[in-house]
Order: sequence, then structure tokens, then C-alpha cells
Amino acid sequence: MRAADVLGRVILVTGKEEYLGARTVDEVKAAVREHDADAEFADASAAGLTLATLGEMSAPSLFSAIRCVVVRGLEDLPDESVEGLLGYAGAPSEDVALVLVHGGGQKGSGVLTKLRKLGPVTEHKSEELKPSDFPNFVANEVRRHGATIDRDAADVLIEAIGRDLRSLAGAAHQLTNDFPGERISEAQVRRYFGGRAEAKSFAVADAAFAGRDRVALEELRWALDAGTAAVLITSAFAGSARGLARLVSAPRGMRDADLAREVGVPPWKLRSLRDQARGWSEPGLARAIRAVAQADADIKGAASDASYALERLVLTITALRRG
Repeated sequence: MRAADVLGRVILVTGKEEYLGARTVDEVKAAVREHDADAEFADASAAGLTLATLGEMSAPSLFSAIRCVVVRGLEDLPDESVEGLLGYAGAPSEDVALVLVHGGGQKGSGVLTKLRKLGPVTEHKSEELKPSDFPNFVANEVRRHGATIDRDAADVLIEAIGRDLRSLAGAAHQLTNDFPGERISEAQVRRYFGGRAEAKSFAVADAAFAGRDRVALEELRWALDAGTAAVLITSAFAGSARGLARLVSAPRGMRDADLAREVGVPPWKLRSLRDQARGWSEPGLARAIRAVAQADADIKGAASDASYALERLVLTITALRRG
């Protein structure tokens, strides 16, 4: 992203994928900073935005005429401020990069529609990724750093790291630092991120959904002791539950390649999913999905002990599998 792409323009960042949205904001800031090392930056919430405060943030100071203004939570913009913001967005200051961040959803969609019609507005969408999108995300991350990666290697990396975009981006960066300009293979990924299988979040989920409670609890303890984040474990459980639900409800007689696309997993993953699915019904999976959602809320603050919440999740899932 260049300064010419952002100065004198409005960058509209929309969508629920926080990591991608934050990256766009950082790229705008970097472009402004590269253009003028003395540029000034301001950050505000749309809930408190008025035309007066926007004017104060975008006005040149004694030290620099170049400014970057980030307004977050556009969905919370007060009705009385809409007209003023649209007026500015239609004719922004040539020395200001204005970034408007909308967190997704229907709230504030009327403002988005009007902004999209304005010439100086450029939209960057950061929608949540579907399961089938993750290998492309990994490939693009590796390409950003001047290397390439085999599809099988990308699949293995996703299995090892999980579907947290920030973690995947960090892993891709590490690989490209150690293998600059190379085509990264599955063997290289396994060397760096294979480690002990018990210490990976996906292994905990696989054992639990297969009904192996003792193995799942042991794997959970290894994962936590190895520093695996609790949120990655619940993310792995959520991914397994969604994959099984799609597999159980998929039409009969599909080819493996088509079924893999329908379920949202690489073809080699179907075999283990089929083994797990033999013990699950649609009502059971619905209860499992609710249990995962509750555990995810618990580890994010609703409960005081994340380890206990994860152990309870393992036992709940294995009990549902047996039931």
C-alpha cells in the first residue's frame, strides 16, 4: 500500500475477521509513516465522533501537516454525526488518511451503503474465512515473504497450528525466515511444527470426538503444559464439531473430493472424520456444538479456571460420543 493510495482518501475496513482488519489498518499507518516520518496519528471511537472532533483530529498541527485518523466501531456512529462524516468523506483533506473500521453485521449498514457510493472511499473487506479458504491464506502469507508452500504442507500447518489467523501468519513468517525464497514442503513443516502430537490442540479434539476420554485428557494436559493457548483448543473443538456436522448431514454417494469440499477439510482428513462420525448423531453434535460454545465463553472470562473448563469440555464430548 502506497501513500498515494491512502492520503486524501477514506479507507473503509469492513468485516468480522479482526486480524485481517487490523492488518489493513497497520498497512495504512505504515504507508503514511513511510511518506512522512513526522506524521501524526489519531485513534477514536465512532460512538463519540462529531464533526467537530473529526475536524480536530484531521486538522494539521504545528509539527506536521500529514495525519492518519482511525475511527473504530463505525456501526456505533450516532445518527446526528452521519451527515457530517459523509460530507467529509466526499471531499477529504489531501494530507489526511482517514480509516473507518466497521465490525461487520447489519448495524450501521445504511452508512456503509452511502460511503461506498463516494469516489474517495476505498473498501477493504475482512470477512471471516471458510474452512476451504485457510490453505489459500497460508499460501498467500508465505508468498508475502517471498517463498511458496506445497498444498499438503499448508494443510499440515493448519492441522498443527489451528485456525487462528494470527498464529498461522506467525508460523508462515517463521518458516519463510528459515527457508527464504524456497518452496516449503510438508517435511519442513512437520520438522518445525510436528513436535509431540499430544501437545497440539487438534489432537485433543480428535481424541475427544473419537470418545477416548483418557487419551484426550492426557493430550489436553500435554497441550497446556507445552503452552498451547486455551482458545486454540476450543477452536480445534469447534472445527471438529463443524466438520462432523457437515459430514453427517452431507448427501450420500458423493465422491471424496466433492465431499471434502462440502465438509471443508482436505481429502486426507475424511478418513479420521468418518471413523469419528460413526458414534455421532445430528442431535448429539448439536449438543456438542453448544458445549464447545460454552467452553469458549468460559475460557474467555465467564469462568475462573480455563483448565477446568477444558477438562469439563473433554468429558462432555466423550460422554456425548458414548451416549
